[in-house]
Amino acid sequence: MYRILIVEDEIIVATEIEYVVTDMGHDPVGIAADQKSALAKAQNTDIALVDLNLRDGPTGATIGKILAQTHGVTVVFMTANPTQLGDGVPGTVGVLPKPATERDLRDVLNFAVARHVAEEAKPPKKLKLFTFSGNAGLAS
Repeated sequence: MYRILIVEDEIIVATEIEYVVTDMGHDPVGIAADQKSALAKAQNTDIALVDLNLRDGPTGATIGKILAQTHGVTVVFMTANPTQLGDGVPGTVGVLPKPATERDLRDVLNFAVARHVAEEAKPPKKLKLFTFSGNAGLAS
């Protein structure tokens, strides 16, 4: 069981993600709608699913970078605007475009867990990996 942080300001979307996380046997550490609340939960997080545009503006990329580089969290972005990330955020895994199906979310969570424990895993088709994510060799 891994501790999953959901960084999403749309409560309906966030609770749907939380349901899938729980159904998969993981522990949702919380829903954060802005940078302050997301970083407050960083110490108790293994994996974070991070939207880009939040209650406090387009802070998702910064949140993801801090979670990954400072706290060792495995970060996957989920956004309707994946082009906002350009080539990606150093230290993070990749981006899942929204809308995503429950199957897509489950596949991405399973992949994130494998990356978190440094296991080799095949990335889901819908997940756009960042080339400099630190464990790029595992994605081949």
